[in-house]
Amino acid sequence: MKHLKMIVVTLVVLIAFIVAVQNFQALATPVQFRVNLLFFDEYSTSMPLSLVAIITFLIGVIFMGFYGMAERFSLKRQIKTLKKESREKDRELNSLRNLPVTNGDVSSVQSSEE
Repeated sequence: MKHLKMIVVTLVVLIAFIVAVQNFQALATPVQFRVNLLFFDEYSTSMPLSLVAIITFLIGVIFMGFYGMAERFSLKRQIKTLKKESREKDRELNSLRNLPVTNGDVSSVQSSEE
């Protein structure tokens, strides 16, 4: 359900973003990108600035999705470790609860068990 909500919110924001961008004449101007490296010199095709903004937005959504998944897996691993520690501590607590009650010195009972 959380994923569906995130997808719906992202689509609503994207649609609002597209409407806002299409209504600004300044963002309709075409732009062209140039990559100039020592061994590579290339120009992109001419595209409206609004398309660049939309592509940038979608790339950001994708990267944040990957980041969210990585964080989720990390947290799941941490939860698994903490649950394991909790089970071990519960077992230890139950074993301590089941020790016989004596009138004698408890330290002598513990040292004889070791």
